[in-house]
Parts: sequence; structure tokens; C-alpha cells
Amino acid sequence: MEDQFLHLKAPWNEVRERIKENNIDLTDEDLDLQPGGENELLSKLESKMHKSRDEIRIWIESISSNAPQAG
Repeated sequence: MEDQFLHLKAPWNEVRERIKENNIDLTDEDLDLQPGGENELLSKLESKMHKSRDEIRIWIESISSNAPQAG
């Protein structure tokens, strides 16, 4: 299995909250990311969301890129 690394533009805690806003079916447990645990996270989401690993990685990275606008 090839390692999958997430290229995030925001801290994981912020990204996790944005993900939960976009998909209310995902819980904190589903989105638990331990250091070096990207593969485990992607596998868990792949099963729960019924999407490919690449689709999920791209989705997470796009959410991390959409930083809130400064006021």
C-alpha cells in the first residue's frame, strides 16, 4: 500500500471542524488523526463515505485550502 500524505493548508483541528460542517455523518472518532496516521484516517473514511482514497484526500485538501476570509 502506498503511503498517502495529506497536504493541508490549515491546522488539522480547523480542517476537522470544517469537514464536520460539510458532512454531519462524520464524528470526532472518524476524524481522529494521529501523527503519521494518514493511511489509517483515509482507510476509515474510505469505508464510511464509500469513496476512493484519492477522492477523500482531494476533498480534505480542498477543504483545508478554503481558509475563512479575514474580516
